[in-house]
Amino acid sequence: MNFVILPTLITLQRDETCREQPLKCGGMSELKEQIRTDMTAAMKAREKDRTGALRMLLSAITAEETASKARHELNDADILKVIAREIKKRKESAEVYTEAGRTELAEKERTEAEILAVYLPAQLNDAEVTAIVEAAIAEVAAAEGEATMKHMGQIMKIATEKAAGQADGKRLSTAVRAALSAS
Repeated sequence: MNFVILPTLITLQRDETCREQPLKCGGMSELKEQIRTDMTAAMKAREKDRTGALRMLLSAITAEETASKARHELNDADILKVIAREIKKRKESAEVYTEAGRTELAEKERTEAEILAVYLPAQLNDAEVTAIVEAAIAEVAAAEGEATMKHMGQIMKIATEKAAGQADGKRLSTAVRAALSAS
């Protein structure tokens, strides 16, 4: 009787640990799992553009995981950073292609960026970005006495943490500069 109960208890403890910390149990992050599932669905539906974009994204995630000497699984937050970086690359490439008169390639890059953007959290609007920046400035001003352009790095660090991937660094930087120059 104890033999049957003991493995059950161990299994229950392992399942609880896996739910709380999936990477400890050898599972991949939920976001990476979703991307793989979506890629499989796109392959079955023969959606060439979607399949290609998701393959490139998974390749970038794998490259990030193996970049250091010690291989490690990325968590969802790290994967969101990789997705944001890949979207930024696509948008920059689209701009370059547009300037060079290669509209078909620019359109392809924009399409890939739209496909990848589905996996990012909803982006903050301008009012929300301004509120985050003002809160960050107030926090630095409380600690330093006054927030000036010399404190921009500290303000950006706080604002970036609060935005948590919901706003591009360029948007945050522009909002910080505008707020600091106005005060």
